[in-house]
Amino acid sequence: MTLALAVLALLTSAAPPGVDDALITGDTLPPKLSNFRFFVNGKPNGRVAPYTLTTPLFSDYADKDRFIYVPAGQKARHTGDGLIEFPIGSALIKTFSYPGQTLETRVLLKRASGWVALPYVWEGSDAVLKRGGKRIEVAALGQTISYAVPNQNQCKECHQSSGAVEPIGPKARNLGAAQLQKLVTAGVLDRAPAGYTLPRWDDRRVPVAQRARAYLDVNCGHCHSRTGIANNSGLFLTWEEADPVAFGVGKRPVAAGRGSGGHDFAIAPGEPDKSILLYRMNSTDPGVAMPELGRSLVHKEGVALVREYIASMHPHP
Repeated sequence: MTLALAVLALLTSAAPPGVDDALITGDTLPPKLSNFRFFVNGKPNGRVAPYTLTTPLFSDYADKDRFIYVPAGQKARHTGDGLIEFPIGSALIKTFSYPGQTLETRVLLKRASGWVALPYVWEGSDAVLKRGGKRIEVAALGQTISYAVPNQNQCKECHQSSGAVEPIGPKARNLGAAQLQKLVTAGVLDRAPAGYTLPRWDDRRVPVAQRARAYLDVNCGHCHSRTGIANNSGLFLTWEEADPVAFGVGKRPVAAGRGSGGHDFAIAPGEPDKSILLYRMNSTDPGVAMPELGRSLVHKEGVALVREYIASMHPHP
């Protein structure tokens, strides 16, 4: 082989361009998901690492594929409180789908000004930016699902903590030791901390109280926390909340409107059918249902878990 042919062969076999870091850190809003180059020929590009969660957020039974991107020469860092600190230029990518139909991909971009949340809706072979969100009627799971792609402001609401946008799912405690080690091996995380494993909500080997607390932390705690958008409710459903009343046990609502269902307590120990928390989880009424965003269906398994948890509590006199 001549030198010219050898050079040509090398060029044509070279790796595809990496992720476009400038688009992540810049101030533009790319119109298509492919602009970022997170994926090449349907596969994750370099330093785009897949990950899974111990207890995922419920989203109308949609399947989710999750990825973390950290720019070359940098690593995400465990901060010591269960959270992960991502360097500027990082991205979190999550694709929602049902069998045979990919719906949307949400991205969180870490810029110098903070996290930016963008929703992309799939149209053919690419996903296009839909800042206003979109409603998609999906035939799946033996029914028609009115699937809601959130608008950009709704993304901000769910991800808000102390007035700033923050990631929800990829906390160290919700990744687990094996998953954390995979991210270390992929070169996107500095180390795999121990002692931060959230139990799977459906693992019946774990006591029901722990499973229910994990489920409520992931599905409700991002808003119902001391720094979340629902902090004025006084109901804090995070894993680390130590005050039983703040967590809802024997707690009266701040405002007893239609959402209370006529019940007196967020959690009435031993009486799930008299608990506001379960009443709202079991509703699809837009004025009652909790969480407010991200679902149009009732998560029957989640409701059953929380029902079992409340029923296991010793009733108040």
